[in-house]
Amino acid sequence: MRLPVPSSHAKVKPRFAIYDLVVAAFSPYLALYLRNSTIISNNQGEVVLYCLFSLLCTLVVLWAFHIERIVPRYFSLGDALNLAKAVVIGELLTAVGLFSFTRLDGVPRSVPAIHALMLAAGLVAARAFVKIAAAKRQDFVQARSVSKQNVILIGMNDLSVLFAKFLETVVPGRWQVIALLDEDPRLLGRLVHGVRIYGHPGRLAALIDEFMVHGVRTDRVILGDHLDGLALQQIQEDCARCGVDLAILPDFFSDKAWTAAEPLSPDLGGAYDRASPSPAMSRYFRYKARVEFPIALAMAIVVAPLLLVASSLALIDGGFPIFFWQRRLGRHGQEFQIYKIRTLKFSLDKEGLRVPEEERLSRIGRLLRRMRLDELPQLFNVIVGDMALVGPRPLLSQDQPSNPAVRLAVRPGLTGWAQVNGGTFLSAEEKDRLDAWYVQHASLWLDFKIIGLTLSFLIGGDRRSLKIPRQAGHLQPSLQIAWREPRPDKVGVLPRENNSNPAA
Repeated sequence: MRLPVPSSHAKVKPRFAIYDLVVAAFSPYLALYLRNSTIISNNQGEVVLYCLFSLLCTLVVLWAFHIERIVPRYFSLGDALNLAKAVVIGELLTAVGLFSFTRLDGVPRSVPAIHALMLAAGLVAARAFVKIAAAKRQDFVQARSVSKQNVILIGMNDLSVLFAKFLETVVPGRWQVIALLDEDPRLLGRLVHGVRIYGHPGRLAALIDEFMVHGVRTDRVILGDHLDGLALQQIQEDCARCGVDLAILPDFFSDKAWTAAEPLSPDLGGAYDRASPSPAMSRYFRYKARVEFPIALAMAIVVAPLLLVASSLALIDGGFPIFFWQRRLGRHGQEFQIYKIRTLKFSLDKEGLRVPEEERLSRIGRLLRRMRLDELPQLFNVIVGDMALVGPRPLLSQDQPSNPAVRLAVRPGLTGWAQVNGGTFLSAEEKDRLDAWYVQHASLWLDFKIIGLTLSFLIGGDRRSLKIPRQAGHLQPSLQIAWREPRPDKVGVLPRENNSNPAA
């Protein structure tokens, strides 16, 4: 227990967070209800007395243990122990006080124990929620203003672990360790500070390519220590081929290393010029999200059994994990994580060797793709607001057209005008024109038409529409809005992974 430090500062007045007051007030009532709901109606006087006295004891003990001074963002294990002590002592005071005067008449003896568990869980859950919300808000602000640098660390030692913690603490949202590599085979698959160890450093190139499949670029490779000539030469060759910067950790704390923080690949999300005029789009987008949310929620409930069946088939076919994810660009160029049911076997086997592409897609995977069942998890992207039911399909940053401003002006969709007019049979330019046409002419009727055509294509398969030239046409001048191309000196040459699990 930490002793208080003498101070000449005035004592802080008692204050309580709103969520503490809510939890302290409602937890005794809820404990009585869970124990026996008839108690509340049959013994109203005893219930009110127990709730008020419990609230008073809880607030006094929380103030005595200085629980109100804990900053939720930095809630620690020590704070949780102090909170548990406060809850136990508060319940003891409540039980002893009421027993001394009323013998706890009308209140079952097990209620204080139930109340203690619910009070502790509620206080911890409230702080966890505030902490997560603060972290999400910080990540969102940083994602809008700063380009994230993804780092692969090679070499497991104390300095590497401390460096990963250092990046998370000092520059959160700007630098992120996404993988660790080490020569010790016993460390394969283990986690260090939440980061997975992916195996031998010789797998570096394959790992970088694998991350690119998921839309995660690798900006830097950092050596935790100096290596011998052959191993270092191989890593240098892999980094040069992949267009990734290489640094040595003991030398990384120099001024030059920290000032060279420019991304080595195009940041299309950051290049979206928010100050430029918005493209001419349909008024339907003003209320489109409010229309689609209840529809997506109802669809998620209806297709839940189908999603369970598809997930089970994927699990039997390929094992864990069931879901495949990628980072895509959404509205205003903001990155979000899209999910699909995994239909391909892993690109690397247990030995780190590549699996031939023709062996990765099984009959079950082909069936799930044919029926578009692998896209069902994206309904939850629609529910949380990252996607729409209908709109341009989300693309990886390196797959964006030369002027993606029009398609990035709206939320991407589960299906779209380009998908029902040819899908995989269309060129990238034709898809871009069709998506631009949809942005300008979107309507509720058109969305229902696209959904109906999508359902028909699930049965008959994709086919190229003969109306494409007349409907797509050329982009109108009102759709040609400003787009800032990435500076040539900031663009590195990145390898293109053969994405065998395309979204479109």
